[in-house]
Amino acid sequence: MSRDLRKYARDTNVRLVVGALLFLLIVGPLLIGLIYGFGAAVSGFLCLLAGLIPVGLILLALNLSDWILKRANRD
Repeated sequence: MSRDLRKYARDTNVRLVVGALLFLLIVGPLLIGLIYGFGAAVSGFLCLLAGLIPVGLILLALNLSDWILKRANRD
């Protein structure tokens, strides 16, 4: 068994981000729905999704630039 601490840290960070997003997208609208009703929960969920669109676009741009740089520096 190898001890690749960078891979472990990367995997841990990915798990934390996915868990936080799932928690935000599931528990947030659920609490809004319990307090304000179904319509507010749907509206809150749509607002959360709309707020995550810029984050997704930034991550897409960063991953695309990383991919381009890795292909350009294969020398």
